[in-house]
Amino acid sequence: MQLSDLDISQKYTYADYLKWTFDERLELIKGKVFKMTPAPGSLHQRQSGVIYAELFYHLKGKSCEVFSAPFDVRIPKLSGADKEIVTVVQPDICVICDPFKVDDKGCLGAPDIVVEILSPGNNKKELKNKYEVYEEAKVLEYWIIHPQEKTFLKYTLVNDKFQPSRLLTIGDEVSTPLLPGFILSLDELFADRTY
Repeated sequence: MQLSDLDISQKYTYADYLKWTFDERLELIKGKVFKMTPAPGSLHQRQSGVIYAELFYHLKGKSCEVFSAPFDVRIPKLSGADKEIVTVVQPDICVICDPFKVDDKGCLGAPDIVVEILSPGNNKKELKNKYEVYEEAKVLEYWIIHPQEKTFLKYTLVNDKFQPSRLLTIGDEVSTPLLPGFILSLDELFADRTY
């Protein structure tokens, strides 16, 4: 079966997703198939590495864990049965504080923090479709990084609705009440690295 064999007007489930053997990476958002953009570029990967490393070292010895893509996050609506899950996403980075959500397939349920680093071609998916999914799933914080513009926006769940932070950039630091003591320097995140 090829990716072109899929009927993109049809809705699919995680049970279908598990059967696919395509080379392309895919996500399911409310049953619709979304092809992931080509492999991220070096700028995206550097920023992902900085965020992952900062979170990893901060969380060492604590109950929360950090994971990076590719890592399936399954968002159940009614039950955790594969045939009933219609949303499977692969955030660039996620922090999960409930160890019972982590299994051998990835994460079942909403992570506490989701980090998405925008790439050319995926902005609409991240800013509209995933925003809605993460808000409905009750992700506590959704961080969006725009590498080219060197901006950071954090959405915090308040009364089941995302509330945006001010737009952060070089000179700012990111902290979160979910991870006391954690500080991410945007100077470090957005530093120009030429070797």
